[in-house]
Amino acid sequence: MLKKQISKRTFLGLLASLAGSLPLASRNWFALAAETPLSSPPPASSSNSKIGLALGAGGANGLAHILMLEAFDELGIKPHRIAGSSIGAVIGALYASGISAKELKEIVNGLVAGDKGTWIEKLADKNVLKWIDLIDLELGSGGLVSSEGFLLFLLKKIKRSNFDELEIPLKVVATDFWRREEVIIKTGKLLPAIQASTSIPGVFTPVLFQDKALIDGGAVNPLPYDLLLDECEVTVAIEVTGKDSPGDKKVPSFFDAIFNTFQIMQQAITHEKMEYRPPDIYIETEIVNIRTLEFYRAEEVYKQAQPAKEKLKRQLDQWLTQS
Repeated sequence: MLKKQISKRTFLGLLASLAGSLPLASRNWFALAAETPLSSPPPASSSNSKIGLALGAGGANGLAHILMLEAFDELGIKPHRIAGSSIGAVIGALYASGISAKELKEIVNGLVAGDKGTWIEKLADKNVLKWIDLIDLELGSGGLVSSEGFLLFLLKKIKRSNFDELEIPLKVVATDFWRREEVIIKTGKLLPAIQASTSIPGVFTPVLFQDKALIDGGAVNPLPYDLLLDECEVTVAIEVTGKDSPGDKKVPSFFDAIFNTFQIMQQAITHEKMEYRPPDIYIETEIVNIRTLEFYRAEEVYKQAQPAKEKLKRQLDQWLTQS
């Protein structure tokens, strides 16, 4: 059955034209120290098959990707390629650098403040200095927040500054705002690529790159499994967009309207793409009522994503048995 899928995929690949890579400028955006060595990468599976892993966009819901990576680690599977969009690009870069899912959880737990209280309350509590260090307001610059402080914190944990230093090849998706087209980045500096991929319109400042204004990759390709189809024998796509329930309110708030509209468009893009050429394994995390920037609710995200992790483990284990 797998051979038939590969054959069909190869045939369709001749008909489909995928976007090419776009090298990053050679500008040195930052220098990261690497005094301490990384931990050993997760053990590779005994299977010789090549698995492509796509990590989708979804804001704070994207912390669920860590649980999905736990499934890979627990089964001893190492992806052959990773593609990420928005938060998927952040988590993908961390993991591709050799950091395990367990270590990723520790990094996030060291940053977030817990699962209770509002965003404003978190800014007002004892961790306020930590958040101020990570979030730099840039009013009037095309967005409310600059993501560079937050990303620098994460990239210091990566201790890798370039794509070619990663242990697993990574593709990052961004959007050319003026040309309204997908930009695939897989070479050069990591920071500007991830910064561009996570630049949510109206919230994070767009990234200027080779005279292009780049914004969130979710605007064009929120779940970029299609970038792996012709390079991998099996593709795994993780959807983390999540859902919101109206509760007692009939009309959404200002920010809910902005963020949810963006997520509605992302889901429409993904569903349309899956009608044409679906991945081999598709996992949708059933996460409800986690807002885009509520990263402090990590434990709640993990709890809601646990069933999806178990489903992924079953499907991966089934595939390993058949391969």
